[in-house]
Amino acid sequence: MPVTVGVPRETYPGERRVAITPRAAETLIKANVSVVVERSAGLSAGFTDEEYTKRGVRLASRSEVFQSADVIAQARSLGANPVAGRGDVSAMKPGQLVIGFGEPLTAAAENAALAAAGVTFISMELVPRITRAQSMDALSSMASIAGYEAVIMAAGALPKMFPMMSTAAGTIAPAKLLVLGAGVAGLQAIATARRLGAVVMGYDIRAAVREQIESLGAKFVVLDLDASAGEGTGGYAKAMDEAFYKKQRELLGAVIREQDVVITTAAVPGRKAPILVTAEMTNGMQPGSVIVDIAAERGGNCELTRAGETVVHNGINVIGPVNIPSLAPTHASQMYANNVVNLLKLMLTKEGELKIDLADEVIRESMVCRDGKISNPRLQPAS
Repeated sequence: MPVTVGVPRETYPGERRVAITPRAAETLIKANVSVVVERSAGLSAGFTDEEYTKRGVRLASRSEVFQSADVIAQARSLGANPVAGRGDVSAMKPGQLVIGFGEPLTAAAENAALAAAGVTFISMELVPRITRAQSMDALSSMASIAGYEAVIMAAGALPKMFPMMSTAAGTIAPAKLLVLGAGVAGLQAIATARRLGAVVMGYDIRAAVREQIESLGAKFVVLDLDASAGEGTGGYAKAMDEAFYKKQRELLGAVIREQDVVITTAAVPGRKAPILVTAEMTNGMQPGSVIVDIAAERGGNCELTRAGETVVHNGINVIGPVNIPSLAPTHASQMYANNVVNLLKLMLTKEGELKIDLADEVIRESMVCRDGKISNPRLQPAS
């Protein structure tokens, strides 16, 4: 029997995304899937109820969405919405498939609650970074937005313009910007800052990304460090010991003092973000300089960062943004919905029926729980 995909409105404070856009819903309907969306679920992202109904979507109340759906698609499932999301657990049905961000590496209690509810939970954070799964990699999609928005924030806060300008009143020197971390967010930040005309430098402990940084027109910062063990699985940076980070901070200090803007993006999945910029390191920066810490929600890469706040320290603005994708909810929703639809297609037959194949690496590694148990070995407690 063809499945029904349900899309409830997001309830996390400040969350403006929707998991399935009208266009994505149309794609699912063409694949013989029914779609039911909670009324006004897409409004904060710029999608009206009328746009959904025009594409064949049925609108319903929140309780009706959970009751009628075989699959629940969310931007933030319980682990990523631990307070407001609790109310949804009792509405879930045994055997129901739930797809969304869930911070599974740090949300053990929430993982257990979903398992106890009897649902199958697939976490978008766990989608493996392999070639076949690129179109499903929601972390990369959202990181692209974070890198872009970080530069826009910095440009708005800096009391200078980014590009060099030659005017009748004289020549204005371009802003100098350093990006720490050259993952998806960092590379997008570099590209955006270059488009705005800044002089850009990039640093990452993974020497392998040097070519990517330089291909975007930025200068790669070389430090006298042994970072040969800095790349972990899936292309992520690996956590290093404190001695490494201490020496790294010492060497980076001289580079940071010359910058107008520093954007920090270093994160290790399931771990607190490493401190790359201490308060002491910022003391040499000019008043009015800006630090945008994309890792604020994970504790921050800057010692001065406070999540959700802008801290002014000796005239330097340290911005700790949270839930950055919600700053661009229309495009964030479009990208995320495409990721979800592409993942769902792995589990749909031509007749629109659900078939979860645990032999498929993408499905198996993304799954948190099934049949009342935590199914992912990475999340099971050590015996």
